[in-house]
Amino acid sequence: MANETYKIAICDDSQADAEYIATLVKEWAKDRIVKIRTYPSAEAFMFNYAEEKDFDILLLDIEMGKMDGVTMAKAIRQDNESVQIVFITGYSEYIADGYDVAALHYLIKPVKTEQLWSVLDRASERLKKNEKELLLKTADETVVMPVREIRYLDVQQNYVTVHGKVDVPSNGRLENLRKSLTSGFSALDGLISLI
Repeated sequence: MANETYKIAICDDSQADAEYIATLVKEWAKDRIVKIRTYPSAEAFMFNYAEEKDFDILLLDIEMGKMDGVTMAKAIRQDNESVQIVFITGYSEYIADGYDVAALHYLIKPVKTEQLWSVLDRASERLKKNEKELLLKTADETVVMPVREIRYLDVQQNYVTVHGKVDVPSNGRLENLRKSLTSGFSALDGLISLI
């Protein structure tokens, strides 16, 4: 469990609610590595999401400013099927909307600790099942890199360097890596830079 790493976004226009959820997530994460980001609106999250699409779990309020949580989730689902979406709201009439975006769960405020932890455990299990990994052969070893950690590939002559949390110089051919990655990347060509 100690090697689990998650990036979690909390999006809620109530600062008190966002801080409360963040506290519960931190308690759940005591044996995990978790990066938590909070956003006061759907628009603030979407602005950041344009640059950072590597979130694992989204904890979303539904009723927020101009853009609501369901509309935001629909926009995210257009290019990200693996992120785990959990709605946290005070209104039960939106439950049916959660099915349209394959939401993992729907929690009613005020959220109980055990409920949130149980949902986070389920999200964690789903992420592990969906995890795609790339085997990279280097001169000395074989490195396993989760596909979601890959930022881009550099190609120099016959060598490919895969850039992620760590950079791995691989002896693999670009064409073989391309075949392995196409199911995990919607725009693979944009990730490759030829030098």
